[in-house]
Amino acid sequence: MNHHTYSPSGVCSVKIDFDIDDEKKLHNVVFTGGCNGNLKAIGRLVEGKDASEIASILKGNICGNRGTSCADQFSKAIESVM
Repeated sequence: MNHHTYSPSGVCSVKIDFDIDDEKKLHNVVFTGGCNGNLKAIGRLVEGKDASEIASILKGNICGNRGTSCADQFSKAIESVM
């Protein structure tokens, strides 16, 4: 299992930590900062799911007028390590 840390930009969260196993499944997703309850929910929902599929689902999700969101930034984090 490989651990990754990503520094998102343009959003309230300041760090995203996650693991990807040898089968490209996501584990232990933790956002630091941001909307705590919603971001914990994302971590629970994606646990054990295919990383590429999750990146595709979350990509382009925006928050307000930011042009991005914590979920969108997570998709970028996944894509950066795939």
